[in-house]
Amino acid sequence: MIKTTDYPAWQIGLLVAALIFLRTAYRGRWRRLSSIENVPGPKPASWFGGNFLQMFNPTAWSYHEFLAKEYGSMIHLHGPFGSQALYTFDARAMHTIFVKDQETFDEADHFIQANQLLFGPGLLGTRGNDHRRQRKMLNPVFSAAHLRGMYPLFLEVTHRLEGAIVTKLESGPEIQEIDVLSWMARTALELIGQAGLGYSFDPLVGEESAHPYPRIIKQLVPTFLRLKFWTTTIFPRMAGIGTPKFRRFIVNLLPWKDLHHVRDMVDYMHEVASEIYKEKKKVFEGGDEAITQQTGRGKDLISILTYKVKENMKAVDEDRLADSEVIAMDTTSVSDCVLNMKDVQLIDPQKTAIARTLHLLVNHPDVQGKLRSELTQAREQNGGQDISYQDLVNLPYLDAICRETLPPRRAKKDGVLPLHKPVLGLDGTQMHEIAVPKGTSILVSIFNANRNTDLWGKDANEWKPERWLSSLPSAVTDAPIPGDDVHWWWAILHVRVNILYSEIRSSAKGALLSGFKFSQLEMKTVISILVEKFEFLPSVQDAKTFWQMNSITVPVVGEDENPQLPIRIRLAK
Repeated sequence: MIKTTDYPAWQIGLLVAALIFLRTAYRGRWRRLSSIENVPGPKPASWFGGNFLQMFNPTAWSYHEFLAKEYGSMIHLHGPFGSQALYTFDARAMHTIFVKDQETFDEADHFIQANQLLFGPGLLGTRGNDHRRQRKMLNPVFSAAHLRGMYPLFLEVTHRLEGAIVTKLESGPEIQEIDVLSWMARTALELIGQAGLGYSFDPLVGEESAHPYPRIIKQLVPTFLRLKFWTTTIFPRMAGIGTPKFRRFIVNLLPWKDLHHVRDMVDYMHEVASEIYKEKKKVFEGGDEAITQQTGRGKDLISILTYKVKENMKAVDEDRLADSEVIAMDTTSVSDCVLNMKDVQLIDPQKTAIARTLHLLVNHPDVQGKLRSELTQAREQNGGQDISYQDLVNLPYLDAICRETLPPRRAKKDGVLPLHKPVLGLDGTQMHEIAVPKGTSILVSIFNANRNTDLWGKDANEWKPERWLSSLPSAVTDAPIPGDDVHWWWAILHVRVNILYSEIRSSAKGALLSGFKFSQLEMKTVISILVEKFEFLPSVQDAKTFWQMNSITVPVVGEDENPQLPIRIRLAK
C-alpha cells in the first residue's frame, strides 16, 4: 500500500492537478462533441485570429467557396482568442435565426456599436423598442402609394443622367469609356437625396458638377474592413470607457492612419446630415407653402420625420424621435446610397448593385439585347412616352434580371439550430440540429446560399435571369426559407443582404421588404432608361477588373485600390 507520506507534497499536488485537468479536459471534450465543436470545420490559422483573416479580406471569395465545397452548409469556425463561431447557409437554420427565434439570435453587440460610431443612433445602430419606434416612423415612406408617387422624380433624375451621357457622347468619339461606378454613385446619391432627404446634391450635368460626398466617403467601407478585427474584438470592450469626449481624445492621440480616416469621414457625414436637417427645420417654420415648394415637395423621408418630430411632441415620450435619431437616419440614408446598408449583397450599395448589373450585361450581350427589346416594346405600347409605373414593375425580363443580380449574429442565450440538411459530426453521428451556447458568433453566408446546388440546381453559379421566368426548383419552393414570399425573400437576400454574411436586423424584416421595394424601383428605373438608350461594351481593362469582397463588394482595376468600373458606351442603334 502506498502512503502519501512516501511522496513529497508538491508531487501529490501535481498529481491532483493533473487529474483535475484530465477530468476537465475529458468533460470539455464530451461537451464539445455534443455541441458546435462536433460540427466539422477548418483549423484556426492561429489562436490570436482564428479564421478571421481568412474570412474577412478583399480576396476571400475562394475561401468561402472552399468552405462550402469541403464542409457543406453548417461549419464550425474559430474566432479571435479561441472563441467559437458557426458559419451556415442551411435554409432551416436561417429560418430559425431570422424568423422563428430572432430573440435568441440577435445582432452581435459589435455590429450595433460599429453602426452607432459610424451613423449614430439610427436604424442600423439601435435594437428593440428604439429600432421598432424608428421603423414605425419610416413605414409610410415605403408604402406602395408613396413609391408610385415618387416614380416621376426617379424618372426626372435618371433622365438627367441620360442627358449628361448623351452630351458626352455627342462631343467626342462614337464609343467612349466612362467610369460607370462613379456615375451610378452620383445618381444614387441624387435619388436618395431627393426621395429620401428632399435635398439635391448633384445636377448631373458633367464631371465638374459632382458633389464631393461620394468622393470623400467611398473609402469608408474598405477602410473600415481593415479595422474589422479591432472593431469586433477590441472596440466593444472599450466602447463604454469614459465619456465620448475622452474616447475621441484617445482616437486623436493614437498614431493610426485608418482610424483617423474613418473619424474624418464620420465627421463629414454628420456635418452634411446636420446641415440638411437644419435646412429642413427652417423650411417647416415657413409653413405649408414652403414645404410644397422644396425639393421632394415634402414627401421625402426627412420631411416626414421632421414633421413627425414636430407633431409627435404631443405623443407619449416613448414614441418620440429625438433630433439625434433623425440626424442619424439622415446620415444612414445618405451613406446607404454611396455605401449601402444590408445587402446579398444586404447586402452591395444601390450604386454598386446597378453598376454590377450593367457589368453583367456587358458580359452577356444576348441578355442585354433581349432586355432592350422588351424595354423598347413597352415604350412603344405607351405611345413613345416613359414606361408607366405599373408596366415597369411588371416587365418580366427586367424583373428577372434584377432578381438574379441582387450583420453577424450572436446567440444572446443558449439556443438550438435545426438543420434542413443533416451534418455528419466528427464523432460519426448524424446531427439534425446544433445546440448553440450563449455567446457563439453566427455568420450566415448568403454568398453560398445563392450558389447552393442542393437548392438551385447544377447551374446555381451561373448568372441566369431566365430561371425566374419559369417555376423554380421544388427544392427552393419547399425549403423553409425566411419570408412570406420565398421568391422575393431570396431576391432580398441576393440583392439586399451583404455578399459575405447577413446583417439582417432581428426586427427589420418589414422594413427590409419595404426598403427593398424602394431599391428595386430605383434599380429598374435606372436600368430601363440606360439600357434602352445606350449599348454597353467591355472596357479594354475588363480583364483586370476585380470585385473585392469587402462588407460591400466594390470593383477595382488591377493594382489600383480606388473603386471604379470602366465600361465603354455608345448610343444604341
